[in-house]
Amino acid sequence: MLTCKKSKFSIPPRVTYLNCAYMSPMLKDAEKSGIRALRKKRDPSSILPHDFFAESDDLRREFAKLTNVPDPTRIVIIPSTSYALSIVANNVKVSRGDTIIVIGEEFPSNYYPWQRLAQESGATLKVIAPPDVQSGRGRKWNENILESIDATTKVVAMGNVHWADGTLFHLVEIRKRTLEVGALLIVDGTQSVGALPFDVGIIKPDALICAAYKWLLGPYSIGLAYFGEHFDGGRPIEESWMNRLNSEDFTSLVNYESGYQPGALRYEVGEHSNFIHVSMLLKSLQQINRWGVSNIQEYCRTITDQATMTLTEKGYWIEEAEYRGAHLFGIRIPEKDIQLIRQSFSRHKIFVSFRGNAIRVAPNVYNDGRDLSRLAKVLTR
Repeated sequence: MLTCKKSKFSIPPRVTYLNCAYMSPMLKDAEKSGIRALRKKRDPSSILPHDFFAESDDLRREFAKLTNVPDPTRIVIIPSTSYALSIVANNVKVSRGDTIIVIGEEFPSNYYPWQRLAQESGATLKVIAPPDVQSGRGRKWNENILESIDATTKVVAMGNVHWADGTLFHLVEIRKRTLEVGALLIVDGTQSVGALPFDVGIIKPDALICAAYKWLLGPYSIGLAYFGEHFDGGRPIEESWMNRLNSEDFTSLVNYESGYQPGALRYEVGEHSNFIHVSMLLKSLQQINRWGVSNIQEYCRTITDQATMTLTEKGYWIEEAEYRGAHLFGIRIPEKDIQLIRQSFSRHKIFVSFRGNAIRVAPNVYNDGRDLSRLAKVLTR
């Protein structure tokens, strides 16, 4: 069983940081790795052609281990979620009469590409809004998504959990339904992968896209994406020299290649071997894999159970446990002055996010039960 890992981070004393869904703190080991990589540029004679590929390969293998992907060449390094979603949208064929499904109040990066595709193709963009209920809200929302998938559906684009309040979507059931109608399932795992178990072999998404600066504990401006067989032979949004066959042979780069690297590597961002970011993210993924994602999720549950029970008893609304992640959940505020709550959190150095009428709470392994008790104590005053 995991214990609190705050000592592996550099969180200031007397700060209660419950905001990993906004941005994670950096592991000390990842910070050191980044500094070493930065210093390496002092002497570029030490950077060999092999170095442009080796650590990137290690990073793909580590993410493959994290998500149960048998073939690491199906994983690519990306600069952002929007980059990979643009690749997906540019390689999906829809037309008038087809439907693209997205989730209500979705993060903009997983809405705008589909909005544009629908506008340009004449397809219908269907938004499945959250139900206006409290009792059974998560269950009803999942049911509404399943009911919306029909013979016209070509794409379902969604997260594993909702980014604003942590509502958990049951992707195994949703994937089963998309396969029945021949629709693609595109998953934004930014707010779940790294803290909530995700098995590509079980869920079988057509694409899984993750920014790294949240639950993967990585730096900003790097991420990872998995592309399934549907995207084999697709068109990348840029033509990087590194994504072509035999690019490892620097002496033959003037012999232009028509073929791409195997798997999904045609989609990798140019200059993907960013020595600093790749080194830091690799160190973070290695640590997450050592801890075990299921252990991280269970740890978050153990430190949040008492606080969520206390707040529910005091009249705050929190989604039932079956339909929320333990690492990310929303607290709906019953007739409270949200500005007063913000001010009180600021005075007590409690860091969370406010999304609509919900307080978004996002703990991780650097938190403990006292952090959640502090949050509950301030709210119940």
